[in-house]
This record gives sequence, C-alpha cells and structure tokens, in this order.
Amino acid sequence: MDKRTVLAIGLSLLVLLSWSAFVSKTQPVANKAVTTTSTTVPQTTSVIPSSVSAPISMSIPAAPEEVLKVKRDNIEISFIESKAAIKEIYFQKHKYTFPLGNGLSFGPEEWTYKLSKNAADEVVFVHTGSQERVTKKFVFDKANYTIGLELLVENLSGQPLKISSPLYLGTLDFSPKNQNVPYQGATAFINGEAIYPNARKDWEMSNVKYVSLHERYFCGLISPESGAFSAFIKKGNGHSFVGLIRPDWTIPTGQTSVDKFTIYLGPQDLRLLQSINPSWGHVIYYGKLDFIAQILLQSLEFIHKLVPNWGWTIVIFSLLIYLVLYPLTLKQMRSMKEMQALQPKIEALRKTHKDNPQKLNKEIMELYKEHKVNPLGGCLPLLLQMPIFFALYQVLMRAVALRGAKFLWIKDLSAPDQLFRISGFDVNILPILMAIGMFVQQKMSIVAGASSEAAQQQKMMLIIMPLMFGFIFYKMPSGLVLYWFINSALMMVYQVRTRYSK
Repeated sequence: MDKRTVLAIGLSLLVLLSWSAFVSKTQPVANKAVTTTSTTVPQTTSVIPSSVSAPISMSIPAAPEEVLKVKRDNIEISFIESKAAIKEIYFQKHKYTFPLGNGLSFGPEEWTYKLSKNAADEVVFVHTGSQERVTKKFVFDKANYTIGLELLVENLSGQPLKISSPLYLGTLDFSPKNQNVPYQGATAFINGEAIYPNARKDWEMSNVKYVSLHERYFCGLISPESGAFSAFIKKGNGHSFVGLIRPDWTIPTGQTSVDKFTIYLGPQDLRLLQSINPSWGHVIYYGKLDFIAQILLQSLEFIHKLVPNWGWTIVIFSLLIYLVLYPLTLKQMRSMKEMQALQPKIEALRKTHKDNPQKLNKEIMELYKEHKVNPLGGCLPLLLQMPIFFALYQVLMRAVALRGAKFLWIKDLSAPDQLFRISGFDVNILPILMAIGMFVQQKMSIVAGASSEAAQQQKMMLIIMPLMFGFIFYKMPSGLVLYWFINSALMMVYQVRTRYSK
C-alpha cells in the first residue's frame, strides 16, 4: 500500500486499539474459565412486578456453591445444584469455557433445588417449598448445542400463587478482571426485527421471540415456545443480568403452570445458528459496520466450503478483496505518482515564494490545474477501503472457526503465530515478515530528487512505519495478520511490476 494508505490505517488502528484498551480497563468482558462463585439474583413470589424496572435484589455470594459437572459429547456443563443453574460450559473442541454466572436460574434466593434425575439425555432438578413445587427439566439435543428447558410450577397452597421471579439467561461480566468488553452484548428479536440494546443499561421489551447474550466467540439464547414473555437487561454492580419474565403470572390453587423454552449455548457459528432457526443468525452483530461485515463473513464461509482449511481460506479471500479493490488501488497509485511527479516543481515554487504563502498556494493550485491533478484524488479510494478493512477486522477478531485452526506452522489462527520462545519472549514470525515487507515497500516508494526536508521525512517513514505496524500486529490473532500480510505482499508485487515494466 502507498504511504498515505498505510499511515491512515496505522493511525486508525492505533486509535481503535487504544480505545479497546481503555474500554477493557473500565468495562471488560468474560472469555476465560470462571473460578469464582456464581451470581445469584434473588426474587420473591408474592408480588407481580409491572415491569422489570421494579426493585430487584442482586448479590454475588462469597460462599462456594456445590457444582455438578455433566458431560455430554464434546461439552461439559457445570450446574450449581442448589440453584438448578448453569455456572459455565466447557467446549472440548474449542478448548474454551463460556461463563453464564447463574444461567437459567429461577426463583428467590431462599429456594433450594435438589437433583432428581441425571440421565444420558436429560437432567432434572426439583424444589419443594411450603406453597410451591418447581421442576426444571433440561433435555439435551445431541445434534447441536440446543437444550430444551421445561419449567413446571405447581401451586401447593390454598390460594392463587403469584410468581414474580424472572428466568435469567445469564450474566454479562463487566468487571476489570475480564478482557473482551468490546465484544459483549445482547440481542432481542421482536416482530421480525432484531434489536441490539445497550447491555450496560436497564432495558425491557415485551412479546419477544428470543433474547440472547454474547461475548467474543460464544453466545447464549433463550426462546419461549409459548406465552407472552418480556425480555430485560438489569444492570448490577459490574454485571448485567439478561433474561425473560412473564407479566401477570398467576397459578390457580392445585394447578401447575408448564412452560417450555429452547436454549442455545454454543459458538457464534452463522451457518449453525441459521440452520436451527433463520432468525438466530441476527445474534452475530458487528455494530455500525454490520452490513459490510456480514457480507465478508458469508464470503469467508462460502470459500471455506470449497477449501476446508481456514488458512488457505484467508489467503484466497485476501486475493479476492485485492482484486475487488484493485480499480480503487490503481486510481490511488496513479494519483500518488502524479503528485510525486510534481514534487520538484512544487519545491521550486516553495523556494521562490517562501515569503508569500498566499502566492505560493495560488501557484500550487494553478500547477495542479495545468497538469489536471487532483490533490485529493487518492483520498476517495482510501475512504472506500477503510470500512471494509475495519469490518474485516471485526469478523476475523470474533471468528470462532479460527480457534484451534492450523495453517503451516501456525497452531491457532485465533492467536499469535508463536514459532518459539527466547528467554520468555514469544517470537511471532508473521508480524516480523510483514514489517520487513513494509520496509521494502517504503524503500521502493522513495521519491528521487526530493528536497532535503522531504528526503529526511522519507527516511523517518522508512523506519517508523514498519516498526509501528509490527508493534500493532505483533499480539493480534494470526488470522488477521495473515490477511494483512497477503494484502501487503500483493501490493508489493504490484509495485515491483509497475516499477520494472517501464
């Protein structure tokens, strides 16, 4: 890429990474194994709140909970038995722990559940109180990451039983211990439309089809099979609680309320989510650049169907992106060459009119007009390329398919491509090769005959730019660095061909 493109993207990356670092210090995210105790959200069963904005008690108990670990195929679910809630899920295939806090908990803090059944395809918990008996049945689907939840509440009292307890999907952790805050969020699907509320604020919406929460790679989703449920987000102390609540939930004497839900706890895999339910694909959301990012994501998925290796998929994808943007790149290069050709004349004008800035600007504009050169000609292609790059940055940073994916010497495309360690320092090859390639590009772009000041600036850029980009990309996922390396290599080939074809 030319200097202006490289510098602009480099500075933009620095801003992006600095902002991410700042956010992660103030409101980070969970993506590692949780060893702390579960989060409980106690409720009462005596009053029906008119909305979730009614007072809700929230606490994180310090005492350890008894954990029941249930293994199913390639996952291990850690249940908090006394709450019949899911603390976390470990995905063997991805070597990843997805924390939920007190996921799928239901009932006030004083309710205590006991394990009733632990079979191959289902786990059942029962709570028996003075006024109610609650049964929670989890039924596992072997074909995918879905779980059926059957919630039965039996009224044992002599009067109508009013329920005000929500069914919590899980907890988003914004405490300083976590690292991936920019990737956390929530989604609700209402009237055929996906809504993305701010997960750090209280929020409520009625008659939802489903509500979900997600972090960088994995997500949780709950969809009621019947009944009019409202979705909510309730902000706590460093956490946000996401779930469902049914307004006006009253159970007549001697009767039982039966509600069924479909749960998804698994990777943010677009094809998998859409194969279960087409609307579930909306869970994968990339913010303002979502439209572009979704096109890029589906393009990557399509290429991977043809080439079942994610490393080669990224290589081919880089080539296709280069070809698509080639007309813009060509225009930008031509504009740069035209500007470079005028540099000697511009330097002469600066010497002639060094004491008259207004006259200098007028003469330079006349020079541009005479040679039909637009000084901003290289900016438009750059502006069109930037959204694509940043959308792709989001896609590759959050692609769960890259976790554990191997390519050549790279063991995991979602992590830096560490080849070996020297005295505790990771030696990552791709960023080093990329920096060397950028040095060669900068060397080839040096304008001969420039003024001493311009020549000095070129020498500084020759060193600063490769070092800056090497530093920026050194700890990034190797899948993203691979894309940038291939793109830079293609640009260098273009420069060599252009330079020596004359």
